Amino acid sequence: MPQDKDTLIGKVASISGNQVSVRMLETTKSLMPIIDGILYRVGQLGSFLKIPLGYANLYGIVTQIGVDALPDSLKKLAIEDFEKIYTTRWLSMVLIGEKAINKFERGVTQFPTAEDEVHIVTIDDLDVIYGSLDENSAITVGNISVSESLPAKLDLNKLITRHCAILGSTGSGKSNTVAVLLESIAMSNFKSSRILVIDPHGEYNETLQDYSKVYKIRADTDKNQSELYIPFWALPFNELIKIFPGSLSEKQYDFVRGKVLEKKIEYITSNKLEVKLKIESITSDSPIPFSIKQLWYELDDFERQTFRVSRDPNTKALITAGNADKLISNQYEPASSGGGSPFLNFQAQGILSFLDGMRNRLLDQRYNFLFSPGELSPDLSGNIDKDLNLLLAEWLGDNKPITILDLSGIPPEIMTPISGSILKIMYDSLFWGQELNVGGRKQPLLIVLEEAHNYLKSGENSISSRTVQTIAKEGRKYGVGLLLVTQRPTELDETVLSQCGTTIALRMNNRGDRGHVSAAVQDELSNMIDLLPSLRTGEGLILGEAVKIPSRVKFRKISNAPKSSDPDVTQQWKKDKPDNSEYEKVVENWRNQKFK
Repeated sequence: MPQDKDTLIGKVASISGNQVSVRMLETTKSLMPIIDGILYRVGQLGSFLKIPLGYANLYGIVTQIGVDALPDSLKKLAIEDFEKIYTTRWLSMVLIGEKAINKFERGVTQFPTAEDEVHIVTIDDLDVIYGSLDENSAITVGNISVSESLPAKLDLNKLITRHCAILGSTGSGKSNTVAVLLESIAMSNFKSSRILVIDPHGEYNETLQDYSKVYKIRADTDKNQSELYIPFWALPFNELIKIFPGSLSEKQYDFVRGKVLEKKIEYITSNKLEVKLKIESITSDSPIPFSIKQLWYELDDFERQTFRVSRDPNTKALITAGNADKLISNQYEPASSGGGSPFLNFQAQGILSFLDGMRNRLLDQRYNFLFSPGELSPDLSGNIDKDLNLLLAEWLGDNKPITILDLSGIPPEIMTPISGSILKIMYDSLFWGQELNVGGRKQPLLIVLEEAHNYLKSGENSISSRTVQTIAKEGRKYGVGLLLVTQRPTELDETVLSQCGTTIALRMNNRGDRGHVSAAVQDELSNMIDLLPSLRTGEGLILGEAVKIPSRVKFRKISNAPKSSDPDVTQQWKKDKPDNSEYEKVVENWRNQKFK
């Protein structure tokens, strides 16, 4: 065809696996040819080339340009006859897919041979490549950078089930990319889609307000937000204990664990649930209600008891009765210092200092979302008005496809155990419901972890890190997908990052961060990571399974910018200075912990 002559730029010089060295023809008219009225640039890093083979076309992506792209066999010759080799233009490309009968497929079934022709990839070729995704399972997030008319589409099935990571420096457009991705899903015709966003800073409350239900501590009902409650009794025992200051010895730890298990079994027997729940399968980690106040009261009482007769619990030297609901201790006669009556309780575990810290934490109003979770709060007998199934139905079964858990009101010192426990609750509920219609296999769930480095620090053995690792390795089997978002990939666990089938890498200036990303992508494409510092804001490289071919994409700008977007300094500074009386409102908001 005439166009083939116009698009011809070189010939195959050598092949090593899926890497091809291309010798550009000296007769190539221009490095910026115009074909059918469209200007192309030849030899751009990350651009595409094709090798026609009969009825099929092989497609590759340019990874090296110039002398670096020389085949190894010619590098020695380049030293001896530098002038001849240097004047020859070279490209190195990685084969990534092939087209046969107007259908593009990832991977290659045949390979070129020496002297096969290499051509520019035209808009028509790109239409075939990017248009080969099934419209029923694809979402559009922007446009391909080389052509504004060419929409950038992602395969939603592979994006979610194979996990995804969005990485980029501060100000590179991560929050906008996340918002665009979630909005695109929400706007599509997926009636049962469900997305859970763990948001440490409340960035997406307003951005996604048309498609989301927001749960937040000190919720603003005028904005249709609901109060965020996380029942302490649904937390694994180890994470519950970590919330309280102080430490316990192994013996003390086991003692408290045993008391918690007793309380959970008491709930089952008092509510006659033995038919539904087998007592032998209950552990201290089981999500069964119990009164944390009553637990504290009984533990505290056991530590303080004195007896008028040695080792006789029927002769307690009680002076004043306390109050479990108000966390007031029982008062006992002090033990005699001379060895006489009253006598100490020799079975006491020596945990009074831990219990004092526990009481202080239970009284701290910042922790009400956990220890006084509304209708999920057990009374002193452990009975509740609302069980865990209704909480799961609110978080995962709302009519709106996106649920945002705004954790901005959670004290920083317990952010890791709380966020990790939420993830554990979500994963366990979908694991145990895998055969049901609300399970992950029949209604998959996408979990978005904003500031993922907070949950997944490399080398850390926290519940959040362990749970994310479990989801990354096994979540696909149970319909749980991960979307990790971070500006610090060096702090992420490399194993989890390598489990992400799709990587969306935005501008990244730090060499260490780029190296971390490079280690997680296909070896032959690692050179593309060198493009990251030169990307525009809101532009990214999409590598992996959600795209047919590695793509440089300009994400569309969402209309309602996330809270993390930069303020317009010059415009704001041009305004008149505000009244200093507003600082009174600042302090009021600060004290009330509300933006109102």
